[in-house]
Amino acid sequence: MSDFPSDFIWGVSTAAYQIEGAVDDGKGPSIWDTFAHEPGRIRDGTSGDVACDHLRRMDEDLDLLADLGVGAYRFSTAWTRLFPEGGGRLRRQGLDLYERLVDGLLARGIAPWLCLYHWDLPQALQDRGGWASRDTALYFADYAAAVGEHLGDRLDHVLMLNEPNVHAVLGHLLGVHAPGSTDLVTFRDAVHHLNLATGLGLARLRDLGGPARLGTVLNLQPVVPAGDGEDDQRAAELLDAVWNRWVLDPLLRGRYPETGEALLAGLDVDADLPLIHQPIDVLGVNFYTRAQVRASLESPVGLELVPPSDASETTAMGWEVVPEALLAQLQELKDDYGNPPVVITENGSAYPDPAPSGGRVEDPQRVRYLARHLQAVGQAIARGCDVRGYFAWTLVDNFEWAEGFTRRFGLVHLDLQTLRRTPKRSFDAYAAVVRGTAPEALLEPT
Repeated sequence: MSDFPSDFIWGVSTAAYQIEGAVDDGKGPSIWDTFAHEPGRIRDGTSGDVACDHLRRMDEDLDLLADLGVGAYRFSTAWTRLFPEGGGRLRRQGLDLYERLVDGLLARGIAPWLCLYHWDLPQALQDRGGWASRDTALYFADYAAAVGEHLGDRLDHVLMLNEPNVHAVLGHLLGVHAPGSTDLVTFRDAVHHLNLATGLGLARLRDLGGPARLGTVLNLQPVVPAGDGEDDQRAAELLDAVWNRWVLDPLLRGRYPETGEALLAGLDVDADLPLIHQPIDVLGVNFYTRAQVRASLESPVGLELVPPSDASETTAMGWEVVPEALLAQLQELKDDYGNPPVVITENGSAYPDPAPSGGRVEDPQRVRYLARHLQAVGQAIARGCDVRGYFAWTLVDNFEWAEGFTRRFGLVHLDLQTLRRTPKRSFDAYAAVVRGTAPEALLEPT
């Protein structure tokens, strides 16, 4: 474990809608409550109504975190649990739940890392235009400030948004996530207003002061052309701009990239860019895979993703396992963006796990995935990349958005009938890494 500094942050991440369950405390509906109940939206017909029943089993899950030995826990607050209509008066019942969570973490010596938004926009705001409306960014800033006022004295970090690029593409362009839009203009506006919400939230919380360090979370992945031709190269540059740089550049450089700029035509962004370009204490990076792309005359956007080859190793999500792409992404942040302080806020894998046996679930593929990606992080640190922590995704098998419960990412197995938790071998392996007792073989290339 010599590749990791002694103050390296080890953690695990979750998200409100994926684990909490709809505890009847007056929570308002979010876009995911609506979307998940529309026929045909979720692969197995499930929803987040029960999810992992985390709010009722909070102490059990906090004890799992303590057993894992992590020093930090990244979670999200459900906006509608605090503000059912998106704004107005904060509901004490919802706040009580999160105060109990934060205090429970602190009592176990675990630093609370709060992410304010993990895709669950209040349906009331969606009905007024959602992220296509600039007003939603203003509502978010008010929400961020209210949470900061009530919880900020006990939070280690506050992160604004989770993966605005994924939320914009899957929810507002492809329509496979909530709110289910498939409109190019809605997508474009959503990207910009999510960026604006990030900047406004950072500024409001910075003005409040307090001990919490501030940042946001982006999903980043290298984009590589499938072929050597100029058309494929241009297609890769366009996807890289829209996926990665449309969220990176406004935050870190105060501008949008030239590539793909034509897609922003008609949207007045100049006045908002200084509001978006805010200082951050940490950049959360979620990493799972890379994207291969080729030009396509049949696609309305002129490009298409190329699936991994038959020879490639893939997870149950169909994602190529390429830890070297994580190293490349961290190197790019160092070389092109001034080496910002980075924490890997999500990294994990879904595999078809067997049933529990003898009090454990055997998941050697996930152990190997974990080991290989930690090797990449260690290599990045050795090259001078400012990587300060790693959070595994995720603690317990949960509601995996449009995939329902058909894809399991947890270090802990969830019995869907009884909700019983059973640690997997990956839980033990990660615990050993966190405690510095992992055998060197775990982090040796295989």
